Amino acid sequence: MIKMAGIILIALGVLALVYQEFNYKETKQVAQIGSLTIQDKETKTVPLPPIVGGVFIAAGVAALFISGRKA
Repeated sequence: MIKMAGIILIALGVLALVYQEFNYKETKQVAQIGSLTIQDKETKTVPLPPIVGGVFIAAGVAALFISGRKA
């Protein structure tokens, strides 16, 4: 179980280093008049600093090391 978590953390770390941001869309209701609704879709960007990827990779390597020592 720890080995799988380590592999997932390493994969997430690599993805965080490759894609240094991720986008998502948020829909907001601007106005409503009776049954008529006006909505606005806004794209938000969340930056991921490279340190996040490094921490994920380090945690994944540590998890693999711990799982290897138990066996």
